[in-house]
Amino acid sequence: MHTLTPELASKFARLALGHVTREFPNKLDHVMAGPVDVRGPRKLHPLFYGSFDWHSCVHGHWLLARLLRRFPDLAEAKEIKTLLNHQFTREHVAGEITYLSRPQSRGFERPYGWAWLLMLQAELMLHKDRTWATTLQPLADVFVERFMAFLPLATYPVRAGAHGNTAFALLLAHEYAKPAKDEPLLALLGEKARAWYRNDADCQCWEPSQDDFLSPALIEAACMRAFLSEQEFRAWFARFLPRVGAGEPAVLFTPATLTDRTDGKIAHLDGLNLSRAWCWRLILGSLEGSARARAEETIGRHIASALPHIAGDYMGEHWLASFAVLALDASR
Repeated sequence: MHTLTPELASKFARLALGHVTREFPNKLDHVMAGPVDVRGPRKLHPLFYGSFDWHSCVHGHWLLARLLRRFPDLAEAKEIKTLLNHQFTREHVAGEITYLSRPQSRGFERPYGWAWLLMLQAELMLHKDRTWATTLQPLADVFVERFMAFLPLATYPVRAGAHGNTAFALLLAHEYAKPAKDEPLLALLGEKARAWYRNDADCQCWEPSQDDFLSPALIEAACMRAFLSEQEFRAWFARFLPRVGAGEPAVLFTPATLTDRTDGKIAHLDGLNLSRAWCWRLILGSLEGSARARAEETIGRHIASALPHIAGDYMGEHWLASFAVLALDASR
């Protein structure tokens, strides 16, 4: 099975170092209340202004922190440390919080960017030196507060295969809440996961859509694996996808086809193939027999279909390596 090697880690580190502080091109998620709000990315976001968009910059930093922890002797380690020391400052974090304090920023990056920020903080908390985590914690606290305020208002889940997907957000927020020992957040995340998904059965899997980078079916399964016991999950999964042992729905076992990787939306499908592999890996331990065998084969085929295309065009290059690490290093 494909794994994250030092060679791949070095390649991914070089890519991220090349874009997390690259300001342009840039796709802003920015509501302007007046002329004073007409500002560029670096002015709006002193910390996360690169990587084409805010959330990609966040998980670009997560990628670098993850690679540094996993491979401390990486050739790029010194450069990564220098960059993160420069980026994670109280002033930069305060600037991001100031932006979020605007009334117009209430829905900024909800829920995808919120979840990735907490995923970044969860990674920083795993480092022996907690300086970066301490510095970023006030920003993580803001997004915890936003989850706590928003989730009780969210009657319905979002099952799309892109940024609005709520199962993805719950799963990444769980990655933070557990090591942070944030019991109120953990309880609310679990409550919403059960309320939204526990009665789902016989998933039809009408996917992929043309710009999916998440599988609505598999990300839901991975989410529920995080919040259910082993016994509960096996019973739920048997109802949710009752024919996986027979390779059905076939679409979940078949890598998506891409026609133009210079098109940012079509390039999402490489991310779909990687995130499917990640999700299969997250639930693999709960599968048995033919279902497990099919999943293992599927993981390999999905990774192989996307891994050669992590670099080459900026539409994929600014974010795909993060999803590759999720797929290759899920157990970490």
